[in-house]
Amino acid sequence: MGDCEVCGAMNVSTRRMLMGRAEVSLCTRCQENTSSKQKGVAPGLAIAQKARTFTAPRKSKDIMTRGAKELAPDFKQRITAARESKGWDKRELARRMAETLNVIQSSESGKSPTTSVIRKFERILGIELMVELSPDSERQIDASSGRGLTIGDFLNEARKDLDG
Repeated sequence: MGDCEVCGAMNVSTRRMLMGRAEVSLCTRCQENTSSKQKGVAPGLAIAQKARTFTAPRKSKDIMTRGAKELAPDFKQRITAARESKGWDKRELARRMAETLNVIQSSESGKSPTTSVIRKFERILGIELMVELSPDSERQIDASSGRGLTIGDFLNEARKDLDG
């Protein structure tokens, strides 16, 4: 029970309605006589409330690690050496892998390939590019990794220098 904000009726059944941009309490009679709309829910919120099903969070795909393995630091030398030992040029390797020449060139120049390309290199060339995961304290910070030196990296190096 409430008061109608339009006609002033007191202790009547009211409903929150929109009149223009204002939200007001209206009695049943005023609801019928005005062109007010019932207060709705934002469209995005309504959709979100309908879909309250739980979805498991997606696992991020880190192309540098596969399980307990990581991309070998010398992967570009391994690829080049295996390709040359088979007597293939970059164009021939790209054809056999069904990849573009740019993918081969960028991988041999040190840009980390995607997981699927790593698998193709391993299968076609018969090499192993994924090696056992090294402990964090022994990992090398690669300037070409795209991730710069963080404060945490700097502090870890400083601790190593003080302890060592």
